[in-house]
Amino acid sequence: MAVAGKLSFVAIAVLIAAISIPISADPDMLQDVCVADLNNAVKMNGFACLPSFTASDFFFGGLAKPGLTNNSLGSAVTPANVMQIPGLNTLGVSMARIDFAPGGLNPPHTHPRASEILFLLSGQLDVGFITTANVLVTMTIYEGQIFTFPKGLVHFQQNNGNVPAVAISGLNSQNPGVQVIAKSLFAATPPVSDNVLAVAFQIDTQEVDEIKSKLAA
Repeated sequence: MAVAGKLSFVAIAVLIAAISIPISADPDMLQDVCVADLNNAVKMNGFACLPSFTASDFFFGGLAKPGLTNNSLGSAVTPANVMQIPGLNTLGVSMARIDFAPGGLNPPHTHPRASEILFLLSGQLDVGFITTANVLVTMTIYEGQIFTFPKGLVHFQQNNGNVPAVAISGLNSQNPGVQVIAKSLFAATPPVSDNVLAVAFQIDTQEVDEIKSKLAA
């Protein structure tokens, strides 16, 4: 009885410990594939599975084409996540292509659900991220080099070269999400109060309105 009691205690302790461990990744898949039903009204942590699928659900040719960089930022991001590739549902990976004109900027932003690894195909980029202690980690990378951005931290890339640059990023989420800091604050719907932004950035409300007008959709 004493041995049985000890084993029961150990089993309970292990169970409690297992339950207490925070989940830091998606759970293991319970089937080979779960192609996303993007039109299903049922919302969950991911997408419901289609009852059938084809090879095209796992294919996307969009990264072969350069993005248009003739915009105010001089950059273009072409995503390849579950919204473009339904077969990525439950697989925990995605990619993106980022094109930069000379001087182009992929502005400060975060991916709340993914870390990112960036491979520079051509050109050069100034890259960096900011820790929660407000420490800037930055360097210049060149063709063939890689830089990593930790999950959830504000980061950016800028082409300070004289020729266009192209990068490919990999992310450990089927749908990493993106929050561009400036747009999140100054172009939210409904809008963030002018007084909140004025105090936060130590500027006046007229300057807030000017920034909002420039970032309006």
